[in-house]
Amino acid sequence: MQASNRISTILGGGSDGWEVFGRARQMIADGTPVTELTIGEHDIRTAAPILQDMHRAAMGGHTGYAAIPGIAPLRDAIAERITASTGVPTRPENVMITPGGQSALFAAHTAVIDPGDTALYVDPYYATYPGTLRGVGAKPVAIKARAADAFQPRAADIAAQAKGAKSLLINSPNNPTGVVYSRDTLEGIAQVCRDHDLWLISDEVYDTQIWEGTHTSPRALEGMAERTLVVGSMSKSHAMTGSRIGWVVGPEDIVQHLINLATHTTYGVAGFIQEAALFALNQGPEFEAEIAEPFRRRRTLALDVLARQNIVTAIPNAGAMYMMLDISATGLSGEAFANKLLDAHHIAAMPGESFGTAAAGHLRVAMTIEDSAFKSAMETLCTFADSLTHQT
Repeated sequence: MQASNRISTILGGGSDGWEVFGRARQMIADGTPVTELTIGEHDIRTAAPILQDMHRAAMGGHTGYAAIPGIAPLRDAIAERITASTGVPTRPENVMITPGGQSALFAAHTAVIDPGDTALYVDPYYATYPGTLRGVGAKPVAIKARAADAFQPRAADIAAQAKGAKSLLINSPNNPTGVVYSRDTLEGIAQVCRDHDLWLISDEVYDTQIWEGTHTSPRALEGMAERTLVVGSMSKSHAMTGSRIGWVVGPEDIVQHLINLATHTTYGVAGFIQEAALFALNQGPEFEAEIAEPFRRRRTLALDVLARQNIVTAIPNAGAMYMMLDISATGLSGEAFANKLLDAHHIAAMPGESFGTAAAGHLRVAMTIEDSAFKSAMETLCTFADSLTHQT
């Protein structure tokens, strides 16, 4: 007996690009200390008051089936939050609660993609994007952004692949690059979507992590609310990665279809987790800024280190918890550099090639360890890169 073609081809027949991460974890399991700059996991845990509220809700009996679209107060709170932050009138009926942002991505594409449809996405990309598209039966087509453009995707490049496509997936603030798409970039993307009748799926899970400028949700642009599905999550904004709580925001008719999908798949999200998410949202933007502050601080530390040398350069990261570093001056690929860095100094960073071909010759660094350790790792990384350029 064989697995279905859809599930057995989720990785596209190749590597998932995470071999360096796997090697680092094996080294740790074998007892070798490794400084991990790999995954987007906060170095703090979920705040105690949130966990206490989760406990209160569970002990209060909220352990049975919860409303499949999400509990009404949480949908209300998210709708109000999005209305306030984007200016787009948003009702609870526009909100569907999901078991995390990844589930929201899968559900959103299921809502607008039929098997065999072409689904576009931007390269560099978060590692699960191509597999998510294959998982819903789509034909994934990557649109390469350019390092020379600070990985801001060009509307003309998207338009060149848009004929016959059904959807476009974007992510700003971006994982892996830390780039925040400019208003001009988003206006260009919106125009392509309108011209080619594309659904736009906008992954905005890092919208509370903005270091420079502002975040614009494309749903707020002219003519886009009716063709945009926004993916959100509590994982990054409130350090609730393990709680698996996210949402999709979109037109009411699509949300109704998503409710039907959830009825036949996840059957909703645990009520006590939703109660805790509501409590967390009610702590307001000050709490979200507190969660984001370590990454803002470490970005400054990294930029200070990088300014003292000229081998490793940073793609301008205006948001998110990552930096994308150009190490091409060493003459190595991102993968080769990452493996050498791991072997020589037990520092693990993700090769740019793990996130598509557009970021070849780069490293993604997650700013997710304590400040002094992060600064030391960045200094070692730069010194190592310098040593490689002087090897004969």
